[in-house]
Amino acid sequence: MRRGGPRPRIYACYAAEVLVSGRWNTESVGLLSVEELRQLRENAVNLGAGEVAGLCESALTAHGPKASSGASSPRRDNSRLVPRRSAFQMRGVQLNAGMSSWGGVRQSDGVVVFALWADDVRPEHGGCRYLLWAPNEAGSRPWSDMPGGKERLEHCKLAVQNGEAEGILVHGARLEGVLPEERARSVDGADPTIVISFQVVQRGAEYWAMWGSARR
Repeated sequence: MRRGGPRPRIYACYAAEVLVSGRWNTESVGLLSVEELRQLRENAVNLGAGEVAGLCESALTAHGPKASSGASSPRRDNSRLVPRRSAFQMRGVQLNAGMSSWGGVRQSDGVVVFALWADDVRPEHGGCRYLLWAPNEAGSRPWSDMPGGKERLEHCKLAVQNGEAEGILVHGARLEGVLPEERARSVDGADPTIVISFQVVQRGAEYWAMWGSARR
């Protein structure tokens, strides 16, 4: 992308060349319009460029909850979604606590991989944030005291030490007043084609995933 010049429109006919060039980062993706972000995201998913798709997803989330949806949104194509366990296996992670696990450690490099409920990603300072774990104060988050929540806390501590972590997005419909990690109205599945790289930051007793400009 030529800085200072007009933003190029991203068409599928030369998407492979654009994606392979390695020019996409948080700053360059942030220059695109919502329509261009949706098109680039679709091209990235089709070409298996998970990092580029993740950058687009983060930038769209920063535009607001409606921006991420649309005709080109991979979320609407449920054929791309797989069970959470399968998505982790595709990232080289075996879940230790069965269906209560929402994360695991990849043995090949020690990277912690988290499952993130897609609708709970929030914009912050031009990037994105996601609350990974918070204490169960006055019964506000019972899941934090359950096996899956305790495992998540240990994974958060390890990710802070490592400096980097990865996330895969889980889509579905949540139940009011219940964390989706504990129970959801429905779970469509996880998208294995989008992988988000982030830092885990401790804020008081809470642990947050931060990526994009928010991490700075």
